[in-house]
Amino acid sequence: MHRPTGEPMRPHPTPTPGPLAHDGPPDPAQVDPRVLGALLDRHGWRRRGGAPGRYSRWTPPDPGTGATSLLVPESRAFPDCEDLMGEALTALSRCAAPSAREVLVGLTVPSDEVRWWRDVPQGPSGTAAWTVQEQLRSAARQVLLAGALAARGRTGYHGARHRRQAQASLEGVLVGNAQGGRGLTAFVPVDPGRVVTARLHHALHAAREAVDYQRATGRPEAFGSAVEAGVSRELTEALVSLVRGTEGARIALAWAPAAGVPEGCAARPEPVEFSPGDLPALREAGARYLQDEPSVPVRITGTVVRMRRSGPRGAGTVRLRVLAGAEVPYVRVALDEESYRTAGHAHLVGLPVRVAGRLESRGGFRRLTDASGVVPVQVDEAERDRLMKSLHENLGFFGEACGPGD
Repeated sequence: MHRPTGEPMRPHPTPTPGPLAHDGPPDPAQVDPRVLGALLDRHGWRRRGGAPGRYSRWTPPDPGTGATSLLVPESRAFPDCEDLMGEALTALSRCAAPSAREVLVGLTVPSDEVRWWRDVPQGPSGTAAWTVQEQLRSAARQVLLAGALAARGRTGYHGARHRRQAQASLEGVLVGNAQGGRGLTAFVPVDPGRVVTARLHHALHAAREAVDYQRATGRPEAFGSAVEAGVSRELTEALVSLVRGTEGARIALAWAPAAGVPEGCAARPEPVEFSPGDLPALREAGARYLQDEPSVPVRITGTVVRMRRSGPRGAGTVRLRVLAGAEVPYVRVALDEESYRTAGHAHLVGLPVRVAGRLESRGGFRRLTDASGVVPVQVDEAERDRLMKSLHENLGFFGEACGPGD
């Protein structure tokens, strides 16, 4: 499968082929029997007795998956523990039940699980339209990204700030196959994703409480205090996308058994549910977050990647790739004639510039206003060579951008 650039989640491998199909089941010596038992229980496997205190027998929840039966020791103290674990893991890897694959993923990469479910009309044989499945995947991506942004900082509106780092923290996420377009599971590796899932846990419950308060009282104050828990415009927009077009949606989290429960979180978090009746409160909160987030005074160091003005003289606009001073990848800056000339000359000799101003929330913190103090910045030789190489690759563009006589 192909994944668009910046995609924070990737498809979960299908039973064959896939990484586990090629590499075989996990090493039984590296698997804790208690973790395996916890994952089997979480994914609906049925415990069918066994020898109390020694081992238990498990069968899959899915009908029509054959006569798979696993014997799982209660602990590594059982004499034949490793042999039984090896047989159980081999049988699990050959089992056709979708839940078997999810258990193996949880064993191979200790992960917190985030599950989404949407109440949407079913098509023939329990399937859903392609667009419905894409809506679910898109909303799930937005929810995880909102959690990753909240883990970087608590604010009502993130815009472009911290986005690269947030997306990078989700690179290792695996996604299970959608259940007829109605359900989806993401496996978020504990390292480095635990901070994201823990923050998302608090943010989802705070959003639910804030919505309840506004619907009961007509007052939006709870959304203000919910920012500290991780609620933001990005999260409210994600929840709107998740619920829109459905009769309701819910999100559930489950912690990786091997890593334990994050501090301050419930051991078995209750699913958080949202309904179409919650949409007005969520939309209003998102609009307030966008309106109330102030501009930020910054001093940015960046390299010029684009220059534009209407004529050979006068003020112009430059685009900077940010090196330091703000958690955004690029900013656009309007400069007077002299500052524009300084920025152009700095680029021609392979130097970044430093500029002070206010990072505007409008447009997602991508524009710097009230710019002043534009000066070139010295860099080491290696960085300067790299910048000069970039210049030579774009000489035609920058010659036209600077205009004659500049």
